[in-house]
Amino acid sequence: MRCGKKLKKLTCVTADLTRSYEDGFGVNYTNRDHLPRRSEVVSVTDKLLELLFPGFDQRFRGEVDTEELVEICFDELASQICRALHRSNSSTCGCDEEDVKAAYVGDPAASSCDEVILSYPGLKAIAIQRLAHVLYEAKIPFIPRMMTEYAHSATGIDIHPGAHIGKGLFIDHGTGVVIGETAVLGEMVRIYQGVTLGAVSFPKDACGALIKGQKRHPTIGNNVIIYSGASVLGDITIGDNSVIGGNVWLTESL
Repeated sequence: MRCGKKLKKLTCVTADLTRSYEDGFGVNYTNRDHLPRRSEVVSVTDKLLELLFPGFDQRFRGEVDTEELVEICFDELASQICRALHRSNSSTCGCDEEDVKAAYVGDPAASSCDEVILSYPGLKAIAIQRLAHVLYEAKIPFIPRMMTEYAHSATGIDIHPGAHIGKGLFIDHGTGVVIGETAVLGEMVRIYQGVTLGAVSFPKDACGALIKGQKRHPTIGNNVIIYSGASVLGDITIGDNSVIGGNVWLTESL
């Protein structure tokens, strides 16, 4: 892309993003300092584990003694607690981001949209897959799969970048969820841990090589709930408003 066109395109994208931040809706806090920081919460958690199990993680013990480490943990944790309490006391649950809203509405344990964004692995996996899907559709090699495999390693949720996902997907708990390349999910689908949307078998050509590019994963309708441990396999269709029970092995359309 030539420099002039690139600059114009980036300027338009930046303007659109800035307007979305300033419209009074959404889940952004770009000008606020109220939310606990994930990286710092992870850091202080590691330090606390070192205090509980001294000597098993040498990252901190070689730099500071126990008294200093206790003080560091106190200061860092107190800072994040203050942030969390400040935001919690002023938090509202209005949110127009469909995946966040689906998680908040679908999980009685969710106290706010902020909590969903900060801590739910399902949301992270879905958000990364949506970004990777754009590149996948543009036929960019390598990078889309690298992005979703990063999400897989971070969350335990394996969503291929080729999957087509409608708005308002909620993956509760998430560990062990697998969604294949040619899967199609409608709107407001809810999936629990251990669910597989996979293929039954892989067709081969006359030479025994796998035939690629065919539809081999399920199509899931709108407002479908799939409970934990279910395996929905093959190019089948699950109709709107269906409920699939836990540990089901399903290879026929419903």
